[in-house]
Amino acid sequence: MKQSSSFLTAAVALTVAFFALTSVAQAPAVGPPPPKREFPAPINLQVLPKDLTGEQLHEIMEKWEGSLGAHCNTCHAADPKNIGPNGRPRLNFADDSKEEKRTARLMYKMVEDINVNYVSKVPSSEAPVTCGTCHRGHLGPEPFVIPDDDHDHDHPGAPQPPPPANKPSK
Repeated sequence: MKQSSSFLTAAVALTVAFFALTSVAQAPAVGPPPPKREFPAPINLQVLPKDLTGEQLHEIMEKWEGSLGAHCNTCHAADPKNIGPNGRPRLNFADDSKEEKRTARLMYKMVEDINVNYVSKVPSSEAPVTCGTCHRGHLGPEPFVIPDDDHDHDHPGAPQPPPPANKPSK
């Protein structure tokens, strides 16, 4: 009896030691946090508020990217004279040469107009219109087509189609 008790104690001790060692081995390395990314002050803001910080502008651009299924280079032109550490040209965010950037500014003004002059006047309208409202992750909004079978109810007062004519039996 004493021998099985000693064996059980040893087995429990080995199990605890094993889990303790594997837990320590899997613990994440503690080191200094990565340096905070710095964003340059925005320049050439024509429709967005001029007092945005670089970080705020970056957050807005990331939302637009996701809403449109686009990337920075969709609206921003590459600067072949400014090569980044990866060997590729950096983007010139102030450059206005791309039509897509002009379209984005126009669309931003449209969305703001819709929210200020229409959505805000609808009682209990809590969700503003955004780029994603129409674009839903596509650069060109996908057209909405009402399915044929989506109209399976009657409208009171509307003329009803005549019943199908009975075909004579053969």
